[in-house]
Amino acid sequence: MKSLFKKTAAATALIAALLTAQAHAADYKIDVEGAHAFVQFKIQHLGYSWLLGRFNTFNGSFNWDAKKPNDSVIDVVIQTSSIDSNHAERDKHLKGKGFLDVNKFPTARFKSTSFSENKKDKDYTVTGDLTLRGVTKSISFDVEKIGEGKDPWGGQRVGFEGDVKLKLSDYGINYNLGPASEWVEMELFIEGIKQ
Repeated sequence: MKSLFKKTAAATALIAALLTAQAHAADYKIDVEGAHAFVQFKIQHLGYSWLLGRFNTFNGSFNWDAKKPNDSVIDVVIQTSSIDSNHAERDKHLKGKGFLDVNKFPTARFKSTSFSENKKDKDYTVTGDLTLRGVTKSISFDVEKIGEGKDPWGGQRVGFEGDVKLKLSDYGINYNLGPASEWVEMELFIEGIKQ
């Protein structure tokens, strides 16, 4: 009888420990409705200046536990037709077949495969699959946690920033804008609200 009691107590303790561990991790929704998240880009124009822009429509979520950051997962979907370079004719060109081909590829998606603490100047390194124009490639980039805590409305928030350089030809974009314009720099500013 004592043996059965010990086994039952041990099983109960194990279940409680597992539930407690799961309770620390939380799902966060990226705050796009409150305009507290941004996906921006910049690319050199012929090597003479910079062209800046952003994607206005995207959504996503991530899982975060400050005590177990390596367990984090992020998933972001971007509506490619929402590209905005502050110039209507240029945006029309960027949406066309030579660039994003938004009619054929209406979304781009990044889904992480690992999230690890970084021993360099940034806080973490994120690795995952980026799908753009129907091409999926694994990319890695460094991110920094901006802050974490309560908001004025009783919610919990956490924010990150990161940047990555993408080679356009890797995703089937071969439009010749000169050697200085073969790469685009993406800047991500993500604020999440705990669900």
